[in-house]
Amino acid sequence: MKILKWVWKFIWKLMLWFFILSIGFTILYRFVPIPITPLMVIRLVEQATDEKKEMRLYKDWVTMSETSKHAPQAVYASEDQKFLDHNGFDLEAMNKAWEGNKKGKRIKGASTITQQTVKNVFLWPSRSYIRKGLEAYFTVLVELIWSKERIMEVYLNVIEMGEGIYGIEAAAQTYYNKPAAKLNRSQSAMIAAVLPNPRRWTPARPTPYIVGRQGWIMRQMNNLAPLGYGI
Repeated sequence: MKILKWVWKFIWKLMLWFFILSIGFTILYRFVPIPITPLMVIRLVEQATDEKKEMRLYKDWVTMSETSKHAPQAVYASEDQKFLDHNGFDLEAMNKAWEGNKKGKRIKGASTITQQTVKNVFLWPSRSYIRKGLEAYFTVLVELIWSKERIMEVYLNVIEMGEGIYGIEAAAQTYYNKPAAKLNRSQSAMIAAVLPNPRRWTPARPTPYIVGRQGWIMRQMNNLAPLGYGI
């Protein structure tokens, strides 16, 4: 009995500290730049253990006011056109993905910008039920504590955009030799076009498929209301 009581007490304390730390870091990250993410650490370990790769971590935090208005508009059009309307979950897309999975089809678009931000900032790459549960928990927290503008700002700064390249500023400097503030519509759409798999595709050498995605994104940018600052 003493062992069971000790185990229960340990689990209870562990859960309490998890809630305290998770809420604390979510509040902290509402105001300060994210210094590093689990994915960045994982990629660094992969680079260190692969003789063919060099150690590379290129990131440079920029605020929304220091970012071209076309960049958030492009990822908004490409990744999550219901970003302003949902509470972190696109239930319609999730249902389509669920039905598609049952039929053996791959359906893109169930993951919102909020969920992708959460996965990058707080979690690790995995398809386990535990990770999905934590993703849902942090998505609720982030939507409650952060503004939509902050979610977009963090997303644009932490998302992987190439081998060792993270965030819109690093991508703009690497692929176009200019700051994120100077990106035009075409360049922003090209960066957004490779986001589904930035280690396979690159704005530097776009495939016909990526060029097609870029065109589609630019048309969607025209059809959507501008995503201004203060969102």
